[in-house]
Amino acid sequence: MSAFEFFFSFYGLLLGLSVAELVGGFARLLHERHRVRFGWLTPLLALFVALDLATFWNQAWRFFRGAPFNPALLLIGLMVAATFYVAASITFPRVTAEGAEARINLDDHFWAHRRIVFGCVLAANAMVWLLLALLSLADPAWAALWTPRVLIGLGVFALSTAVAGFAPGRKLVIAALLVVLIYTIWNMVRAGHILIASGGWLPAVGG
Repeated sequence: MSAFEFFFSFYGLLLGLSVAELVGGFARLLHERHRVRFGWLTPLLALFVALDLATFWNQAWRFFRGAPFNPALLLIGLMVAATFYVAASITFPRVTAEGAEARINLDDHFWAHRRIVFGCVLAANAMVWLLLALLSLADPAWAALWTPRVLIGLGVFALSTAVAGFAPGRKLVIAALLVVLIYTIWNMVRAGHILIASGGWLPAVGG
């Protein structure tokens, strides 16, 4: 087992729990859909959290696969993944905690918990950014990763997430949520275009 495989067996498990919590929360709401007013804010928030979780999986491959084994990396992985787990677990309400017959309004849940969810997502990303910044101080190869496009994207993500989480005006919050969601989806579409354009994914045929 390589150092990365050992690290990711721990880090990936914790991120997987976040995915399970997010999907499980949505499934529980579908089960109780007769008393749920879905709205659109919490579903958009859940989509954002899910896409950012996928991004973290990608980042683990890009940034950690060459890392040596070190207990400090396990601690960093624990802190990042645990912070994301909190965000994922709060994205949807606990239907059993609301009472068997209580009506559940997901827009109300969004406004009540957006600070925690966006704050945790921003904190988890900031921990990775800080780690990469420290690595950049020690090695020029890491410093080369900070291209203008990366810095602009980081700024858009950080500012939009912070505004969506902590701005007082509702229209401003909704606008910031849409901006960060569009930016995240654009990155995924761009990655898909690169995958198709590369022509490197061929069908498995033959014996």
